[in-house]
Amino acid sequence: MSVETTKMMELWGAVPRGEGKADLWTRIGTAFQNRDGSWNLRLNFFPLDPRTTVQMREPRAAGAE
Repeated sequence: MSVETTKMMELWGAVPRGEGKADLWTRIGTAFQNRDGSWNLRLNFFPLDPRTTVQMREPRAAGAE
């Protein structure tokens, strides 16, 4: 018998802050992969700024910066 694990990713929003300034990164939700390979996105925040880039990233270890 095989054990299936659910693939989970973090959703991050990056908003450009202008010339010479670092982008503002905010964790905005979580993504879960379905058995058929599609993804469910659970957003805690919905980016309104059209310049926002949404990225799906591997979860970071607790306490990692």
